[in-house]
Amino acid sequence: MANKLERKYGLFTAICMVVGIVIGSGVFFKAQTILQKTGGDMPLGILAWIIGGAIMLVCLLTFSFMGQKYERVNGIVDYAEATVGPRYGYIMGWFIATIYFPAMTSVLCWVTARYTMEFLVSVNPGFPMIIPAAEGGCILGPECMALTLFYMAFAYAVNALSPKLAGKFQTTTTVIKLIPLGLMMVVGVIYGLVNGMLSQNFQTTAQVAEVSANPLFAAVCATAFAYEGWIIATSINSEIKDSKKNLPRALIVGGIIIAVVYILYYVGVAGGATNQELIDQGATIAFTNIFGGVLGNILKLFIAISCFGTVNGLMLATCRGMYAVAARGEGPKPEMFGEVDSKTNMPNNSSIIGLLLVAVWFCYFYFSNLACTWTGPFVFDSSELPIITIYLMYLPIFIQWMRKEKDQNVVRRFVLPILALCGSVFMVIASVFSHGMGCVWYLIVFVVVMAIGVWVDAARKKK
Repeated sequence: MANKLERKYGLFTAICMVVGIVIGSGVFFKAQTILQKTGGDMPLGILAWIIGGAIMLVCLLTFSFMGQKYERVNGIVDYAEATVGPRYGYIMGWFIATIYFPAMTSVLCWVTARYTMEFLVSVNPGFPMIIPAAEGGCILGPECMALTLFYMAFAYAVNALSPKLAGKFQTTTTVIKLIPLGLMMVVGVIYGLVNGMLSQNFQTTAQVAEVSANPLFAAVCATAFAYEGWIIATSINSEIKDSKKNLPRALIVGGIIIAVVYILYYVGVAGGATNQELIDQGATIAFTNIFGGVLGNILKLFIAISCFGTVNGLMLATCRGMYAVAARGEGPKPEMFGEVDSKTNMPNNSSIIGLLLVAVWFCYFYFSNLACTWTGPFVFDSSELPIITIYLMYLPIFIQWMRKEKDQNVVRRFVLPILALCGSVFMVIASVFSHGMGCVWYLIVFVVVMAIGVWVDAARKKK
């Protein structure tokens, strides 16, 4: 067994990691949610995408400067440790290893399975399902759940057995996913202008079961899921060639691409279907309306592939979660979770515990968010609230960066960190207004998991 990860990823792979992890299910999955939250108010939805993108960019720029100065094992953990201190670095590492990475990965495995089922049903309307598609079979049927578990296992196998193959797969799926998005960005706008659909959607709303009491906050909170993931690229900090230069470049270039693509895609979708259709049937209906049945179905397949590209990137980070803690000599059994296989150059023990945590979070997501059989306390949205938590955990990092980094210019030391801090606070406030009591239940779970992490580390040090 070795104990160090090799530098095997170049700048292009790093950019694809940023773009590929972020652009995936969120833009397809949350476009419908944002319309629901705003009652079909298209301009308000676009404003939410702009605000979410601006917050992502200022946070991303701030961390890119940190990436030029700090480099060790895992970007965000390195930044937390260098600015706030080793104890906070451990807490950040424990959080992303036990909650953030696995919770997001579990949701994305399901989203990928959902879009795969929608593709199969659209190609073959008579596709046999225990729960018919019209009754939600593509969302919570046993076929969808089986596919979710398959994608979970497949993504783990690719990353655990061949990290270089995982990097190549990430690059390929990033290119593939930009095809349907690019077509919708261009053709959707032209189509909508010609038939008047675009102007109609900007002037009319739609009927929804319940419009959020704070639609802008709720919509921005939903964009957090779609925009999130760029920080995950920092998990391969120690595996990027010339990381101090290439990681910041990847973050900046990737972030700009993401924001532009999201906003233009959302406008393009509005040219392909009415607000009501988008709310009732999801963004994929716009592809069918514009490109017809055959080409529309092919593009749906591309969407499913793009979602799996996001799963691959998330699983890549999940496999390294406990390793980032163990590499610092902290957490449970650092000598075991810090081991790197000499043949695959992967932290296999860390990968196994990561996969187990993904399975645990998926069980929670299924019972509380999909099947809704768990309706009592401790019900919260595990796709959004862990993301909001990380924005809260960014705050001490930004504050300490401004306090300590006296060698930075005014823009790097104060202007961008203050904007990033304000944006992060906005996300937290939006979450409170949007999720209400769900925030309380989630915070209780968060505190318990963090307390376990502190106890485990303290118990190890006493031995």
